[in-house]
Amino acid sequence: MLQHVFERAAQSRYLTSLVVATDDDRIAREARRFGARVRMTRSDHPSGTDRVAEAASAENAGFIVNIQGDEPLIDPSAIDAAVLVLLHADGPAPMSTLKKRIEHLDEITNPNVVKVVTGLDGHAICFSRCPIPYDRAGGAVYYKHIGLYVYRRDFLLGYSSLPVGPLEKVECLEQMRALENGFPIRVVETEYESLGVDTPEDLERVAELFPMQERVLD
Repeated sequence: MLQHVFERAAQSRYLTSLVVATDDDRIAREARRFGARVRMTRSDHPSGTDRVAEAASAENAGFIVNIQGDEPLIDPSAIDAAVLVLLHADGPAPMSTLKKRIEHLDEITNPNVVKVVTGLDGHAICFSRCPIPYDRAGGAVYYKHIGLYVYRRDFLLGYSSLPVGPLEKVECLEQMRALENGFPIRVVETEYESLGVDTPEDLERVAELFPMQERVLD
């Protein structure tokens, strides 16, 4: 699964280097087996962003992309979209991410599907595991958050030192740290349907879709 993520990310037009950041020797051995560059990190990081920040401290790139290792169907064009929106942003946003319009009603109330609402300027207003917005008048459109992030390096390196706010604590959503500390997050819409592998059932679902996705990508 990690190799599929790595190989698809390598097809991005804008990534100049790929690094597997991990604290697990087994993952490191497997990553090196298929030719990936590995950065070993501490094992006490409270979030993936903190781990990426440690790895980024040894890199010279101006922008850092955090790609989850459990997304074997990651679309290179989705990575590029998140990168480009931050590169060309007219404003102070130090990070960007993705959203996808929800098409399956059960995802609206599923707490494992994080929802996001954005302002007219394309910046995130809030992320939540609850259905947001509340559909009082009818006709609400819901978007789920795709957990891929692009950071300006200087901002990322200071991320771990930002205070953890009450919303991040109760929702267990690390991206809320930026919003609660007054930093905007630029959000771009994508058609990429995120399929992270968190359970054996997720693995079966991805395995069924994988041959079709490979044909489309080729």
